Amino acid sequence: MTWLFYLVPLAAVLALTFAAIFYRQMKKEDEGTPTMRQIAQYVREGAMAYLKQQYKVVIIVFAVLAVFFAILAYGFHIQNPWVPFAFLTGGFFSGLAGFIGMKTATYASGRTANAARRSLNAGLKVAFRSGAVMGLTVVGLGLLDISIWYIILNACVEEVSLAQKLVVITTTMLTFGMGASTQALFARVGGGIYTKAADVGADIVGKVESDLPEDDPRNPATIADNVGDNVGDVAGMGADLYESYCGSILSTMALGASAFYSVSTDMQIKSILAPMLIAAVGVLLSVISIFTVRTKEGAGMSQLLKSMSFGTNLAAILSGVATFGILALVFGTATNDWWQLSLSVVSGLLAGVVIGKATEYYTSHSYKPTQKLAESSQTGPATVIISGVGLGMLSTAIPVLAIAFAIILSFLFAIGFDVHSMMEAATLSKGLYGVAIAAVGMLSTLGITLATDAYGPIADNAGGNAQMSELDPEVRERTDVLDALGNTTAATGKGFAIGSAALTALALLASYIEEIKIALSRSGEMLNGIAGKVEAASASILDVLNHFNVSLMNPAVLAGVFIGAMMAFLFCGLTMNAVGRAASKMVVEVRRQFREIKGILTGEGTPDYKRCVEISTKAAQQEMLFPSLVAIIVPVIVGLVLGVAGVLGLLIGGLGAGFVLAVFMSNSGGAWDNAKKYVEEGHFGGKNSDCHHATVVGDTVGDPFKDTSGPSLNILIKLMSMVSIVMAGLSVTSLI
Repeated sequence: MTWLFYLVPLAAVLALTFAAIFYRQMKKEDEGTPTMRQIAQYVREGAMAYLKQQYKVVIIVFAVLAVFFAILAYGFHIQNPWVPFAFLTGGFFSGLAGFIGMKTATYASGRTANAARRSLNAGLKVAFRSGAVMGLTVVGLGLLDISIWYIILNACVEEVSLAQKLVVITTTMLTFGMGASTQALFARVGGGIYTKAADVGADIVGKVESDLPEDDPRNPATIADNVGDNVGDVAGMGADLYESYCGSILSTMALGASAFYSVSTDMQIKSILAPMLIAAVGVLLSVISIFTVRTKEGAGMSQLLKSMSFGTNLAAILSGVATFGILALVFGTATNDWWQLSLSVVSGLLAGVVIGKATEYYTSHSYKPTQKLAESSQTGPATVIISGVGLGMLSTAIPVLAIAFAIILSFLFAIGFDVHSMMEAATLSKGLYGVAIAAVGMLSTLGITLATDAYGPIADNAGGNAQMSELDPEVRERTDVLDALGNTTAATGKGFAIGSAALTALALLASYIEEIKIALSRSGEMLNGIAGKVEAASASILDVLNHFNVSLMNPAVLAGVFIGAMMAFLFCGLTMNAVGRAASKMVVEVRRQFREIKGILTGEGTPDYKRCVEISTKAAQQEMLFPSLVAIIVPVIVGLVLGVAGVLGLLIGGLGAGFVLAVFMSNSGGAWDNAKKYVEEGHFGGKNSDCHHATVVGDTVGDPFKDTSGPSLNILIKLMSMVSIVMAGLSVTSLI
C-alpha cells in the first residue's frame, strides 16, 4: 500500500505545477492601455494593503490560541502535543491559498478586460484559467499539507498497537483543520465586510442617487469596491474552500481508522488511503476538464453556462467512473466494499450536481425565478425585497432534499442496504464512513469547481476596469456577460461548499466522538456501554452515546440544539450589522466627496479613492474580530457547562439551521444581483429607470447576504465542530 500513498503528494505537485503554468500564461497577456494598467495597480495595492492589516490581527489571534493549546498539551496533559503545531500549519496553508488566489486575480482582471477587446472567448479563457490558479492551488496545498503531516506523524507517534496509532494519527491531523477554519472565518468575514461596505456605498450614492453607471470612475467608492471583490470573494473564498476540502478528507480518514478499528489494521489503512486517493485522482480530472471550457463569440448567458457546465459535469462524471477503479485497487474485489463505497461516492457527486443545477436555476437570469424577481421591480423596491426573500426560501428545498438523500443513500450503499443491522455498532460506523466519503466525492473535483467560482470576481473586476478605462461599449457588453455568468457560478460554488459542509459536519460529529474516546483513554476511565462496562479504546460510537446519555430526552442535548440553531442567526446578525455600520460610513463619505470636491460628477475633479479604501479597511478590521471569536468561544463554553451531550446538540442544531440559512441567503443574494443585471440589459426600462433603481436596492440588501453572512455559515458549522474536537479533553470534565 505504500506506493499508492505517494500518488497523493504527486497529485499535489501536479496541481501546483499547472497552477504555476496558468499563472505564467496569464502574466504573458497584455494588460492593456496605460489607464488600464494604472487602475489595475490601484486595485492590486489596495488588496495587498488590506491583507497585510488582516494578517496582523490574525497572527495575534493564532499566537494566543497556539499558546493556549500548548498549555493544555504540555501543562495539563489533556491535549495531544502535536495540536499547537498542526493548528498553526493549517492556518498558514489556508491563508497562503487565499493569498495566491487573490494575487492572481488582481493581475488577471485588467488582462481579462484587454482580452475581451479581442473576443468574448479570449476574455473567458483568461478569466477562467486565472480562476483555475486558485482552484488548483487550494487542492494542491491541501493534499501537500495532508501528505506531509501523515508522513511526520507516522514516523513520530508511538502507541501500544498499530490500530491505536492510526486512530491517533488521523484524529491529530483533524486539528490542523481548526487552524484552516479559523483563518477562513477571519478571511471570509473580514473580506466580506470590506467588499460589501464599499459595494453598498457605491451603489446607493453612485447608482441610485446620482445615476452613475456601474464602476464609473467618478464614483469615489469604485476602487474600494473592486479591491473588495478580491479580498472577500477571492482571498476569503480560497481560504474557505481550502478548509472545506481538507476537512472532508481528514474527517473521512479519522472515521475510517475508527470504523475498522476492531476489524483489522489492513482495513484501517485502506480506509485512510481511499479518500486521499479519490481526491488525488480528482486533481488530474480537474486539470483535464479545465481545458474543455471555451465558448463562441457572441455567446449569450445560456451558452456560457453550458460551457462552464460541460467542464464541471465532465469532471464529475469522470471522477465517478474513476472511483470504482480506485476503490477496487485499494480494497480489492474479494469483498463488496469497493463497489458499495463507490456508490456512496457517486451519491455525493450527484448531490453536488443537483445542488449546482438548482442554484443555477434560482439565481441565473436565464431562468424564470430571477426574471420574475426583476419583473417585481415594476412596483418598487419593497416588492423586489419581498420576492427575493421568498425566492431564497423556496430555493432551499432542492439542496436540502439532495443532501438528505445523499446522506441516506451513501449510508445504505456503504452497509449494503443491511437495514436490519444498521444500528449495530460495526454497521453504524461503516455507514457513517460512507457518508463521509460521499463528501470527499462531492469535493473531489474542487480544482475545476473552484475555478468557476474564482472566475466570477475576476470577470467583475474586468468589467470595472473596462468602465473606468472608458473602453468601447462593445467591450463592456462582453465583460457584463462574463460578470453575469460569474454571479451564477459564484452562487453555485457557494452552494457546493455549503452542501459539502453538511456532509463533512456529519462526519466530524463521529470524529468528535472518537476524540472523546481518546480523551477518556488518557484518564483510564471505563465507559458505561450499551452492554456494560467497556474500555474507552475499544468502545463503539453507541457505547459513547450511551455513556453520556446522548438522547432527545436529555435536556443538555435539547439546550445544545437550540443554542446551535441560535448561533447561525446570531452570527448572521452580527455580520449583517457589521456591514450596515461600515456601509453607512461609506455612504456618508461618498456623499461628502460629491458635495465638497468640485467637478467630480462632470469629470473635472478627481475623487479621493484612497479615503474610501481606508474606511473599508478600518471597518473590516474592527468588525471581523467579535463574530469570529464568538464562533470559537461558544463551543468551549457549551462543552464546559453542558458536556459532551450538549456539544453534540450544539453541532446538530448549528448544522441544521446553518445549512438551510446559508442556502437561503446565498441564493437570495445571487438572484437579486442578477435581477439587477437583467434590467440593465434593457428589460423593464433598462438602466437608470425606476425598475433599475428598485433592483439596485434589492442588490444592496443581497450583497451581505451572498458575500458576507451566507458563505461564512459553512465555515461556522465546521469551525464549531473543529473547536469541539480540539477541546474534547475539556468536554469530558464538564459541570453537567
